[in-house]
Amino acid sequence: MDHRNVRWVKSSYSGGSGTECVETARLASRTAVRDSKRPGEPHISFSAATWAEFVHALKDEAL
Repeated sequence: MDHRNVRWVKSSYSGGSGTECVETARLASRTAVRDSKRPGEPHISFSAATWAEFVHALKDEAL
């Protein structure tokens, strides 16, 4: 699958200095993650279940 044409969204928690920018994109059954400063570099992706577990753990940690 060509991931160049997916809609990437920058995290609202990315640092204001522009040095800590993470973007995610929803793929068919996965979530892709990349460094927004290097959009042409490879990205990593996670299954929907793994990504949901990660986000849930982050929310629990923030409480």
